[in-house]
Amino acid sequence: MQGSPTFRLASAAALALMLAGCAGGGKFRPVTDAPVRIGKPYSVRGTTYVPAAAPAYDALGYASWYGSESGNRTANGEKFQPGWITAAHTTLPLPTYVEVTALDTGRRVIVRVNDRGPFALGRIIDLSRGAAEELGIKAQGHAAVRVRRIEPSEKDRKRLRKGKPAAALKPVPQRELEQLRMRFPAKGR
Repeated sequence: MQGSPTFRLASAAALALMLAGCAGGGKFRPVTDAPVRIGKPYSVRGTTYVPAAAPAYDALGYASWYGSESGNRTANGEKFQPGWITAAHTTLPLPTYVEVTALDTGRRVIVRVNDRGPFALGRIIDLSRGAAEELGIKAQGHAAVRVRRIEPSEKDRKRLRKGKPAAALKPVPQRELEQLRMRFPAKGR
């Protein structure tokens, strides 16, 4: 059934409708942290994603970045601003704050998750262009990262809601970085 032309057409139509709901003009939701939305399960390209609260989320995988969708609507209704420090995640509540660590350099950045994605194997987060630049991975296209849910200070939240970076974080100590690299999954690039 999954390989049938009817199933593929229905899947493509569902994906188009979902993406159309995230795009386009009209009124945008103000950039705010309330209400936090978990969302219902949804399917993209045959994979079902189940959003969840996940207060202890801590994962290793690849980050990619996106930025050509300027002005589109994010999954939580805000206007996408490519230069802001935001990200897309498949299942975390919207919005959620995460600390993203580049495993090649140990560089860390706090990011506000306000969109859904990435929908590519092995990718655990899609960073906005601004977040990729802050993390130092824009030129790479994608990079090995650790993504950890955090509760930043209200000062950092306010800065991120205005499109500005949160306070700079010190790089991860070398010993901890080596331990993270050893835990990194070998597949999924």
